[in-house]
Amino acid sequence: MDKLSEIRLPIEAELKAYRTMFEATLQTQNPLLDMALRHVMKRQGKMMRPILLLLVARLTGEVDEAVLNAAVALELLHTASLVHDDVVDESDRRRGQQSLNALLDNKAAVLVGDFLLSKALYHSAQTGSNRVVTWVSELGQTLSDGELHQLANLDKTEFSEEDYFEVIRKKTAVLFETCVRAGALLSGGGEEDVQCLGRFGLQVGLCFQMRDDLFDFDNQHDTGKPNGNDMREGKLTLPVIHALLETKDASMVALAIKVRRGEATEEEIARLVQFTHDEGGILYAEKKMYKIGEESLRMLDYKREADGLVLSSLSQYVRFVVGRDL
Repeated sequence: MDKLSEIRLPIEAELKAYRTMFEATLQTQNPLLDMALRHVMKRQGKMMRPILLLLVARLTGEVDEAVLNAAVALELLHTASLVHDDVVDESDRRRGQQSLNALLDNKAAVLVGDFLLSKALYHSAQTGSNRVVTWVSELGQTLSDGELHQLANLDKTEFSEEDYFEVIRKKTAVLFETCVRAGALLSGGGEEDVQCLGRFGLQVGLCFQMRDDLFDFDNQHDTGKPNGNDMREGKLTLPVIHALLETKDASMVALAIKVRRGEATEEEIARLVQFTHDEGGILYAEKKMYKIGEESLRMLDYKREADGLVLSSLSQYVRFVVGRDL
């Protein structure tokens, strides 16, 4: 049994119910929309966010229709944000397959993203919780804010870890945080659970994005994108930011600014990737990620009396996030 299958063991029945609800909500009589949704759903991935939400719900109580609706709402919002991000980034690939805007066009992709967003709001309302509806609405704002923050960074000539973590907090980590808070609240957890486990979710989300960013420098695995792809989109992540700040190499700083402006050649991007490797940027980011991961595990200590199997799955989940190959 692979590691993710072990992690899912305590919630297999709940995950099946989630899939049924998720697939049912995307049924449509519109042929173009149906084709677009089927294409988007091919890249469902490992369902990391629904798994986390359902595990937390099992940790603090029981999974019911409200919990399932929250899981569907948040995954739909996440999917909508990816569709819109591809339009903003003018990306033609996502997780190794053609992006929706490349398959159709930007207009159709934006409308499909809007459809998914509307469905997300519908399912958040079905939870019967005003707090969850508020969280989902605020999450949509924060995701957009994170994207705009990242776009604003393209014009900057200075680099900082603070900016990097602010972007990944808004673009990724808050989604994990909201999943955890919704799972804890709707399953009957108390306010301590909502707050403490929410902070746990935020830390896990940071690790998730940091690992994704490290894949951009990975020569050992087929990640579905070539090395330096983030740089091709003008994005500078923690490994290269650390290398630049540590060395203060003027030529590399100038090159990084060209990358941000979309003016760097393939050869220059390759040089910056190699520079990041040579100056310890990869090792630094990995150590930072593992430290945050260990901090998140300690946040579960107050639930030591909870279901041991679920608690073990959550611990394995964190270790899977920081150590996953893809």
